[in-house]
Amino acid sequence: MDERMKELVAMGAAAAANCHPCMDYHLGKCDELGISRDEVSEAVKVGLMVNHGAERAIRKKARALLGESMVEAA
Repeated sequence: MDERMKELVAMGAAAAANCHPCMDYHLGKCDELGISRDEVSEAVKVGLMVNHGAERAIRKKARALLGESMVEAA
């Protein structure tokens, strides 16, 4: 895997992990490598999709364990 791809993967992973410092760092690395904002945006979108799926799954688990009213209050 080349450095460009590694940085795009890192940007998606940072978005999925909600890691602000990681996004700042890897965006700088993307800039150094000449990666376009469009490419970075696509990587971040993939990370956000992963994050969204994980959030939905944990909410479902919390509802199963604690009941609907416990989860909806948060």
